[in-house]
Amino acid sequence: MGIAQIIATVLAGAITIVAVVLAVRAVLTITAVIRQGKPDPARFADKPTRTKTMLVETLGHTRMLKWSTIGAAHWLVMVSFMILFLLVVEAYFEVVDPEGGLPIIGHWVVYGLVTEWIGILGLAGILYLIFVRQRSLRQKRSRFTGSTMWQAYVVEAVILGVLVCGFLIRGFKVANDTFEYPEWATPLSHGVGSLLPAAHDGPTWVALVKLVISMGWLITIALNPTMGVAWHRFLAFFNIFFKRAPEKPAGSGLGALRPMMSDGKPLDFEEADPEKDQFGVAQVEQFTWKGLLDFSTCTECGRCQSQCPAWNTAKPLSPKLLVLSLRDHAYAKAPYLLAGGGKDLTGEEKATEAQLAHLDVLALAEGNRPLIGAEDEQGVIDPDVLWSCTTCGACVEQCPVDIEHVDHIVDMRRYQVLIESSFPAEAGVMLRNLENKGNPWGAPQNTREDWTKGLDFEVPRVGEKEDFEYLFWVGCAGAFEDRAKKTTRAVAKLLHEAGVDYAILGEGETCTGDPARRIGNEFVFQMLAQQNVETLNEAFGDRPVKKIVATCPHCFNTLGNEYEQLGLKVEVVHHTQLLAHLVATGKLTPVQPVDGGVTYHDPCYLGRHNRVFDAPREVLGSAAGELTEMPRNSERSFCCGAGGARMWMEEKIGKRINVERTEEALATGAKTIAVGCPFCYTMIGDGVTGKGEQENVEVVDVATVLLRSLKQEV
Repeated sequence: MGIAQIIATVLAGAITIVAVVLAVRAVLTITAVIRQGKPDPARFADKPTRTKTMLVETLGHTRMLKWSTIGAAHWLVMVSFMILFLLVVEAYFEVVDPEGGLPIIGHWVVYGLVTEWIGILGLAGILYLIFVRQRSLRQKRSRFTGSTMWQAYVVEAVILGVLVCGFLIRGFKVANDTFEYPEWATPLSHGVGSLLPAAHDGPTWVALVKLVISMGWLITIALNPTMGVAWHRFLAFFNIFFKRAPEKPAGSGLGALRPMMSDGKPLDFEEADPEKDQFGVAQVEQFTWKGLLDFSTCTECGRCQSQCPAWNTAKPLSPKLLVLSLRDHAYAKAPYLLAGGGKDLTGEEKATEAQLAHLDVLALAEGNRPLIGAEDEQGVIDPDVLWSCTTCGACVEQCPVDIEHVDHIVDMRRYQVLIESSFPAEAGVMLRNLENKGNPWGAPQNTREDWTKGLDFEVPRVGEKEDFEYLFWVGCAGAFEDRAKKTTRAVAKLLHEAGVDYAILGEGETCTGDPARRIGNEFVFQMLAQQNVETLNEAFGDRPVKKIVATCPHCFNTLGNEYEQLGLKVEVVHHTQLLAHLVATGKLTPVQPVDGGVTYHDPCYLGRHNRVFDAPREVLGSAAGELTEMPRNSERSFCCGAGGARMWMEEKIGKRINVERTEEALATGAKTIAVGCPFCYTMIGDGVTGKGEQENVEVVDVATVLLRSLKQEV
């Protein structure tokens, strides 16, 4: 060992020790912060499925590859990070001996071949990702807006530096005639070597630089435990493993909302006490430990931001920035919490003065910040951010590490509504109508069956008809809203035409509670849901199979996914699914195609939340022939703006979401915009009217398109 090797070995050893010590400290910090969260025992169920899902999503990059080129580049970088870790280990041997290599496998040609091509492809991958970031930053609304850019640049530079150093080490070995792999297996290394002079100590010094870069990166992330762009490569495996619904291929926060929890158990409203039980989330530590893991895992990639309808229409909500705000707050507040600080459920300080005496004033200040509050209140999340969410699920759908944004937003809403009584004033009318009238519009219950008037056949009612295959859940919009009633009548005509055995509840129906739950009023949701569960159990009796067909995706989602939390297990289909089946089996046969072309708007609660993409398109394909898709469709469909109870809240900031979507629909040139949701019907219809195109373009439900193709009416 020469003098160069001695110096390099000492320096490499010193920086490694520092890096490892700091990294261990950072891991303990992250773990301590996450453990401040509330229990969530359900996350440990079904470990085999969780393991399989985690491996498929990480190694298979299933979510990332939905953005094909970027996903492929990221996969190459990920693999190069994992495989070329061996080359970092090998650098320690090269520091000691410029002719050295990894023991046992270091001389294998296969090892040289694999690491060479992983290095080449990883180099191409990181260069492409650097290009994409710089290109995106120049766009008007970049998905990287708000991301901590210096951290991203450090990560990109480190990956690039490590890969380049790897080829320089090999190049010097080629120049020194000490390289063990043939040119056919390692062409780039031999090419680099042909350009370098022979230098005996060359591999040692470059190996030292490689280790300094690698350990410098480790020191940097250790000193910045909130550096999600780096820590996600370790935390993502755990976050995906513990996702809420590992059996679902879609986002983990889609479909049903999590019930309100207190100490890891669903809240029982009959026995709940606000002074003893947690009502929503008022402090960052009241999120579950999985919520805090979510915040720690965010990669700041901005995919959620790029798809968010609020962000795309100049509203203050960005799912990414919301998560980053919660993450930064959690870590800044951690010293206060770990010292025993925190507020109990009555708002009183739990720690003694002695416990808090040694704390930094900034940590104390962070501990007293309200979770929700305007800028002058130093709130972590601004109320306009909280109430801009439509719960469309686009953020969860796109997140490559399965962060559950929607659950966290609704949990914060729950506290604001139930404890603080703080929510947009106009939504109060909707909530009072739900409590007093059983529907958001406040319409009299005895008018629920008015839509049946004028039909040339009798609509069967539950009770009058004992045996039926489907219970037709009309829904509040379908019973009371003028445009939606057209859909209800069309579906009834189609079911009658096809000879489907069905019945309606009529005045026995009440709102499923979806708008109450999404706005955060779990109490009203539970009241309505329990009433409906009793009604449905009575209607179905002891039937082993309980089938419901619903025209509203919000009812469809609530009945099928959320009433199971209350003990009701039913099979729910959307009317487009049933209609597609009736067309496929020949019970309905379209004969007159619709003129002028058709485009279809995917409702969020039918598409993203429940993966029903094909059935509406099959119906439209048979009834209208050619279907012109909007650029944003299927799982990337753009929200109409009505979800998350936004239907009953005024849109005062930025561009109206329904106008943005309507403009996209009009740009297709189609004369008919087909929808599969009464909320979308209203929002897109209002958008068309607002653009002055109501004489040229018509908005109708998929059922109406099919009915018109059967006969010239409606």
